[in-house]
Amino acid sequence: MQSRDNVLWLQCWRDRQIDFHQQTINEFLPRFWPRLDLASGSRVFVPLCGKSLDMIWLAEQGHQVIGVELSPIAVADFFRENGLKPNRRRVNQFTLWQHGRISILCGDYFALKPADLGEIETVYDRAALTALPEDIRKQYVSHLCKIVPDTSEIFLLTTEDAAENETLGESLEIGEEITALYSQNFRIDLTHIESIFELDPDSPDRPATRAECKLYRLSNRAAA
Repeated sequence: MQSRDNVLWLQCWRDRQIDFHQQTINEFLPRFWPRLDLASGSRVFVPLCGKSLDMIWLAEQGHQVIGVELSPIAVADFFRENGLKPNRRRVNQFTLWQHGRISILCGDYFALKPADLGEIETVYDRAALTALPEDIRKQYVSHLCKIVPDTSEIFLLTTEDAAENETLGESLEIGEEITALYSQNFRIDLTHIESIFELDPDSPDRPATRAECKLYRLSNRAAA
């Protein structure tokens, strides 16, 4: 994130405005992650990880999990709420929090270098891309290509407005933004679409709106 967005993100955590945090493991993980057929001990990168419980699940599958998160409040909450007592040490521009198979680098994603992450087999992006302002997403993807090996795959989850997609004729197709951001460097496979219905908590009398959860599997073209 740029400095203005860094300030806003840190303020969200200070004010506990974290409705985006999911209280459960993403249901797509146990359903679709095994299809990647990753070896036990494979290193998984979770960008903009917050305090996601998905990291616990990934570690339970035998993976070495490394996240990056700007907010020290989010990182401290993750370990405290899961009853973990991490070791902490300074690593370049980051504070590394580590317990067992889980490591979180607390600092700015855009300051990451390949040496900070090690050899990453898979990137797990549940909501990192969509959490960023639209004008920063291209920079996010460009930086990701610099810090993970060409052999890495991306397990990408998005939630898209179904009505907008239908208007654009994209419901069963790869989203226009995903194509624009990733197609130059990655082969994009849209592997699953699932509709969910969401109520507006501020307007409970309104009908539920339909959103589409999409799962993409991206393979770097340079590795082909």
